Amino acid sequence: MINGYDFDGVVSIGITPTDQDIIITGRSFDEAHIVNKILRERNINCAVYYNPISTNDRETGTEKSRKCSGKHKAEIIYLLKKNGVVLNKFFEDDDIQIKEIKNMHPTLNIVHLVHDLVTK
Repeated sequence: MINGYDFDGVVSIGITPTDQDIIITGRSFDEAHIVNKILRERNINCAVYYNPISTNDRETGTEKSRKCSGKHKAEIIYLLKKNGVVLNKFFEDDDIQIKEIKNMHPTLNIVHLVHDLVTK
């Protein structure tokens, strides 16, 4: 079984996915060096899917937001499923992003981690 994990507020607080699991983060490619450094330090070697929208995407005028990050995660989950990778569970701490994921994947089992360890 393959599970999906958010990075900030999930993996970043100490939850460790296995090598076959997947991290889908709202962080953009321009932040990948930060995420990859942390993953290397913790010996986490699973696939990571980054948000294609940078902090402020000047080409499209799109501003990265929690809602945008949730839509990105839902889209990646859809593309994974389309390619035969069905997630058993998705671990997420952001209620706005959970709502966006549930809109596209109402039957996906989302584990909502509730804490105040990171700023949203």
